[in-house]
Amino acid sequence: MGFIKEFKEFAMKGNVMDMAVGVIIGGAFGKIVTSLVNDVLMPVISMCTGGIDFTNLFVNLSDDTKYATLAAAQEAGASVFAYGSFIQNIIDFIIIAFCIFLMIKGMNKLNRKKEEPEQPAEPAVPTQEELLAEIRDLLKTK
Repeated sequence: MGFIKEFKEFAMKGNVMDMAVGVIIGGAFGKIVTSLVNDVLMPVISMCTGGIDFTNLFVNLSDDTKYATLAAAQEAGASVFAYGSFIQNIIDFIIIAFCIFLMIKGMNKLNRKKEEPEQPAEPAVPTQEELLAEIRDLLKTK
């Protein structure tokens, strides 16, 4: 019974629940980024590069047979080096990494503001002319 109770305490801690929420949101965010890359960015990149379809960029490693698409080569059982898919996954990674960087940067900025107590404004330092005028007035009074 102690093992189950210990596991329940572990699973209900705030950090574990926060991590679970983060994993779920991260999975959904990954799908959004993948759709952004596949459905928005890659068609624009393809248009700019003269109609290259990155999903069908591959090298047949099995034999000299020419396949029209990556799916046809995979269906035929050919060993392929699918570098177009790899390029798309790199773009996915860069976008996700950049978003995580921005999120962490924002969180660090908020934490810094929380940690730094507001310091009272320093009194204005008198200028040299003001100090000389003050000394002159003191000398006049003596």
